[in-house]
Amino acid sequence: MIHCLLCLLYLPPVLEKPCLLFMLFILFFMIILIFFITHWFLSLFFQTFFQHRYASHRMFTTSKTWERIFYLMAYLFEGASFLNPRAYAMMHRQHHAFSDTEKDPHSPYFFTDIYQMMKSTINTFGDYVKRTKDPEAQFPGHYPEWPIVDRMGSSILSRLLFGAAYTCFYIFFATHWWLFFLLPIHFMMGPIHGAIVNWCGHKYGYTNFDNKDKSKNTTPFDFLMLGELFQNNHHKHPNSANFGKRWFEIDPVYPVMKLMHWMHIITLRKTY
Repeated sequence: MIHCLLCLLYLPPVLEKPCLLFMLFILFFMIILIFFITHWFLSLFFQTFFQHRYASHRMFTTSKTWERIFYLMAYLFEGASFLNPRAYAMMHRQHHAFSDTEKDPHSPYFFTDIYQMMKSTINTFGDYVKRTKDPEAQFPGHYPEWPIVDRMGSSILSRLLFGAAYTCFYIFFATHWWLFFLLPIHFMMGPIHGAIVNWCGHKYGYTNFDNKDKSKNTTPFDFLMLGELFQNNHHKHPNSANFGKRWFEIDPVYPVMKLMHWMHIITLRKTY
């Protein structure tokens, strides 16, 4: 049987090298594609699960050990664009308190384009990381902190090392020059995710609730952003772990959280 398969795979010598090169080309292209998709979704998962649903809204509780595990995984998978959980939570609570008003740190209605909104958001976030501005008194509550990881993850050295690792991976596996245009997305993955959600989630889509703001549900099945584009639902029920509210709205992260709850890794809190 094996001999028959080998016969089927036999190629004349003149075709062996071109065919092998083509197979390697496809293989390396798939490796880059898988790496990009994996980084996109793992980075996004920990941003929505840890920084958003846990640090900002306390949708679940967990042990200190698991909190530290999630902290480290967020750092590793967010990499060059690691988002300080405390700064993220404060800015996000500010966003909910002043949604789509002049005090909202990233409402698309007060910026000429998504780039200007993203730039302002990064500056505000940087102030909260450095604590040159600190609205904690206005938005009190539990903020997960791990000073050594916070300092390391926010350092220029850490961001450069992750950036260098991504670049080396592409140098080794990229099959064409245009694939290197994906690298800036790796470098800025976290802010890009935030820009998509804050811009699209408040400009495009439909509404289920009148929240007295401009929040929208951009798409009824939000796989690309793991439920984050159900902004209208989320602003109505900010402490609900399930961002989908109608039967056809699927939040891909919620079943994962339910599984973690069942495994006693986290404890989901009641929605209020």
